[in-house]
Formats: sequence, C-alpha cells, structure tokens
Amino acid sequence: MANKKAFGKLKGREAMVLGIIAAMVILFSVLSSTFRTYPTLVSVLDISYYITLMALGVTFPLITGGVDLSIGTGLVSYALIGGFLIVHQGVPVGVGILACIGIGVLVGVFNGVLIAVMDLPPFLATLCTCMITRGLGPALCGGFGVSWPSAISADGAFRNVFKFTSDSGTVIPIGIVFMIVLVGIMSFVLEHTRVGRYTIAIGSNKEATRLAGVNVKFYHMLAYIISGLFAGLAGVAYAATYATIYPGSGAGFELDAIGGAIVGGVSASGGVGSIVGAFLGVFVICLMKVGLPFIGLQANWQQIFTGIVLIAAVLIDVIKKKK
Repeated sequence: MANKKAFGKLKGREAMVLGIIAAMVILFSVLSSTFRTYPTLVSVLDISYYITLMALGVTFPLITGGVDLSIGTGLVSYALIGGFLIVHQGVPVGVGILACIGIGVLVGVFNGVLIAVMDLPPFLATLCTCMITRGLGPALCGGFGVSWPSAISADGAFRNVFKFTSDSGTVIPIGIVFMIVLVGIMSFVLEHTRVGRYTIAIGSNKEATRLAGVNVKFYHMLAYIISGLFAGLAGVAYAATYATIYPGSGAGFELDAIGGAIVGGVSASGGVGSIVGAFLGVFVICLMKVGLPFIGLQANWQQIFTGIVLIAAVLIDVIKKKK
C-alpha cells in the first residue's frame, strides 16, 4: 500500500527527473551498443543500492536544512568493522551485520547531539565525524582490506538479498525490489507520520515549530539518527555487492547520495523534498557514473558533469522559491 501511494502520483519535479533518466538511457544506448546490455543494467543497480540507502537517510537532515557528510566514509568504515568481526573475530555474519548498522546509528546519535543539542553547524559537525569515520575502520582493521564471506560459502547467503545468481549463471538483481519497498516505507514516514511532518516543519521554520510546542531538539536529532541508520544499511549493501572493502575508499560517496537527493527535488535550504524524488535522482547520478565511460568520458568528466547537474538542480530550486 505504501509503495502504491509513493509511486502512484509523481510530482512535477519527480516526473521531470524520470524524463531525464529516460533521455539518458536513450542517449547512452544510441552512442554505445555496449551500454545496451544486461551486465550494464546490473552494474547500474549494484551502484544504486548503497547510494539509494544513503540518499533515503540523508534526505531527512537535508529537509531540516542541514546535511550529513559522514555517510560516505561511514558506510565503508562500518563495512570494514563488520567484516573484521566476521573474518578475524569469528562472530556470525548476522552479528557483523548488526554491528555495521549499530555503529551507523551511534554515529547518527553523535551527529544529532552535536547539531541538535550543542547547536554546532551541520556542515562542520558532520565534516568532523566524516574524518573520524574515515580513520576508524582502517584503524581497527590494521589498515588492511576486508572480504566478507563469498556468495558460494555457507555464510554468504546475505549477498543474495541484493544479487542472486541462478543455477544457469544468470545474475538477478533482486535488490531493486527491496529498495522500492524501502522507498515506499520511508515515503510514508516522511509524508504521513509525526516524524516526517516535524522534520519538514523544522526545515521550514525551526523557531515557529518550537513555539508550537514541538520538541525540536528530539526530532532534529532523530533526522541524523535516521541518516546514520541508513548509512549502516548502506555499509551492508556495499559489503554484499563487492568482494572486498578497502580502507580509504568511500570519499565522495556522500556527494553522490546528497546530489541524487537534490536532483530529485530535496531543497538544499530545507523544508521541501520527497523520498521518491531522492530515489529517482540517485539513478541520474548512477547512470552518469556508469554511462559516461561507455562514450569515452572518464572519471574527471563524470565529476564535471555531476557538478553541472547539481548546479542546475539548485538553480531550479532557487527559481521556484523566488516565484
């Protein structure tokens, strides 16, 4: 039911983003025959899982008028710690997954306390936790990469949640189904629950929300806890999708998630946004990351085009607010 409500009626911005996605797919398909293959689709979805999870979480801080820069390095750090516990400490995979999610929540609580209670600027506070999480995982793992159990091992069943390989060898990206379910659930939370309404109210006018009797500090902090929770889930998705997690990776992942959310209509100044829009915006980012190399444009150009798209998205937001 939540999925039907979330996707049943697209708003103007969401419909526009969907049109951009269709245009990008057509353009890349025309310019590169290699792009029109099933493995390319799987590659796009592999990237989309962890970016989508980060985007769903960071949408809440963005709507409050803040940001969470710790999610990118955080997801890698949580995956490193969870994998270290499984491989080197012998804990069950389920415990490693819970550790991954739990540490993400704790970092979210820490961010929430710094921003909502101690009133630190969100950019500065989460930049600091970004630096902390960037070093935390490698420090605990001794600076070495970690490989979670493979899909063919007895403990590797968790990987099948995102990508299942049939007996014939065909890879089935079933993770997209779980992403759509989560989008439906979080869309309902944002649009039809007290948590969502107060998150939007804080981003629209924090002082007026406080004067209305809302516990602003609690709901403001909750936005960052939600972001930390989904960063932990993104760490699990990252570990399930890739064979090895390497220390030092993850820088820039948060920009993909934040960029996807903004492209999808989440206002950079707060008070406006939707989960479905953030989800669709992620695919604009993912298609650029996967599609541009097929037409001969490598990493530097990917960053340039991503920056241009984000500038355009912010300009559209500014123009709409002025009108």
